[in-house]
Amino acid sequence: MLLSASFLLSIRFFVRYIVFLFLVLSAFSGYSFVDTTYLKGIYDRCLDFNESKKDSLCYYARYVETESDKISFVNGKVLSLRLYGLCHEFQSDFEKAIDYYLQSLDEAKRIKVTAYEISALSDLAIAYAGIQRPIEARQFYLQCARLSLQSGEINTVVNCYNNLGVIYSQLKQYDSALLFLQEALRIGAEAGDLIDHSGTYNNIGNIYFERKEFTTALKYFSKNYLEHSGKSTDLTSLWTDHLNIADTYCELKQLDSADRHASKAMELMILLGSKSKEANTYSLFAKIYERRGDYTKAYYYLKKWYTLDTAIVNSSTQNTVANLQERFNAKERNAQNKILLERVEKERYRNRSMTFLAIAFAVIGILIAIAFFIKRKANYLLRIKNEFIRKQNERLEELNYEKNSLISVVSHDLTTPFATIQMWGQLLEADKQQLNDDQQKALQRIKQAGSQGQELIQRILDVEQTNIGSHKLLLEEFDCSQFTQAISEDYKIIASQKNILIYTDIPGKPVLTISDKQLLYRLVENLLSNAIKYSPDRSTVWLKLEEIDGTIFLHVRDEGPGISKEEIPFLFLKYTKLTARPTAGEPSTGLGLSIAKRIAEELNAKIYCESEPGIGSVFTVQIKNNL
Repeated sequence: MLLSASFLLSIRFFVRYIVFLFLVLSAFSGYSFVDTTYLKGIYDRCLDFNESKKDSLCYYARYVETESDKISFVNGKVLSLRLYGLCHEFQSDFEKAIDYYLQSLDEAKRIKVTAYEISALSDLAIAYAGIQRPIEARQFYLQCARLSLQSGEINTVVNCYNNLGVIYSQLKQYDSALLFLQEALRIGAEAGDLIDHSGTYNNIGNIYFERKEFTTALKYFSKNYLEHSGKSTDLTSLWTDHLNIADTYCELKQLDSADRHASKAMELMILLGSKSKEANTYSLFAKIYERRGDYTKAYYYLKKWYTLDTAIVNSSTQNTVANLQERFNAKERNAQNKILLERVEKERYRNRSMTFLAIAFAVIGILIAIAFFIKRKANYLLRIKNEFIRKQNERLEELNYEKNSLISVVSHDLTTPFATIQMWGQLLEADKQQLNDDQQKALQRIKQAGSQGQELIQRILDVEQTNIGSHKLLLEEFDCSQFTQAISEDYKIIASQKNILIYTDIPGKPVLTISDKQLLYRLVENLLSNAIKYSPDRSTVWLKLEEIDGTIFLHVRDEGPGISKEEIPFLFLKYTKLTARPTAGEPSTGLGLSIAKRIAEELNAKIYCESEPGIGSVFTVQIKNNL
């Protein structure tokens, strides 16, 4: 699904052109009288500029700065700093842009002008969102919303709440996202027709889509379509509406309606001439035809999507790799310069020490002075070294963040070939009656290899990107008895494929606790899927819940091959593969139990294993109940 443009105000090309022409004519007409009103007017008009006028924006930023100094315009500095920030943001130099926005925020606080402080906070939030750092963006949007509420700026409050909804949605915190978006609708309703609610409806629709509540999502997407259908000039919004509605109908299995709206999106995509919109439209057609069972057409559109999308991603990947290489080269140069400076400094120190030591035999006072000087010099060098280490640590943190981003981009390229293998496998399987026994076995192995590859990529991302540690705990009160029964029901179908019986032993009364239900589900399902994977056909897996002295115990017991005492200490380490093997040839990456241990640590729980070779294993999750 496509996210809204965060409720930002659109600027029409004609208005930008008239504003720019006015500024140029003013500059060349010999207009010499400059006052605060004139400078404020230039600033306001520059806010309507786009990327095509970034050079002009930098010029007027310097102009406002220079002329403000001449006439002692108090607000001139904060205005010019913001224009400098916008200039560098249009040049994609986000580091300098954020630096100028921070200076603008400090200056706004110094002169105590709330409106400029709100603008600086909003600029910082947008800049951090642009470089995929939603945590920092959320922080600044929250500050902006608080100030806007205090000053009564309804438009800005609604805008901030919409953007916070998008940020929380990106962080998979859907309840928080809906809370802010519903509040944006409530506050916006008080302003009447002055507030455009289409961005809010689109964001709410996206959240319900992610939560698989497709009927509710369709209601909000349809509201937007009815609003935009009367505005023939807003082609981008109409394209977004048709694509969202088509995707929702596809999930509701109403494929004729999905095809109709996807075709409308295709027509608008041709008029807009956007490569990214073209790629998204092809991807949706591939999804629709795959649901119809027309794998030939699905593969055709998948290839068209992959050709466009890979070109965009590869360009981004090459830029990222080039940036990382340049940072690495800069780091190497700095290290070499540091070594050279240290050698020069050591040589100077040696020569100077020899001279002073020769004189020291004659003059005791000079010797004391030399000792004092050496001590001060050593302290100075220590401070320099500590500062250098601090900066290097900051740089390593930046490089680590970029490394994680690069892993995500590369995983995109790796996932697509495996998806293509699966698509071909489905296409061949649709006509497998024409294949002999050896060919059918080869087809099953191809599909199994594709599935194993996709699972391996996902497991590596789970570990390397450390998304568990960055997950914000969403604590809630729930009944562990119902929770355990639900997990058991979810896995009965999977277990039945190996004729395995799942036996559930839970108390006859509610067992209430407060924890993160989503993370606890991931932990228990990991243990339950492992028990099924390593158990033989026609065996039994036990899932038992009990509460003893305020502590909750969840036990998962199987009848598998068991684990030796020598191997148990290595169970929860990354990439560990033990002697036991899945009984039906299922894939095993050696990552599952290490992820389970990390989740248990996040929940302040304990996980341990008791096993005996030839009999089976019991994995236990121990949770301290705070109720």
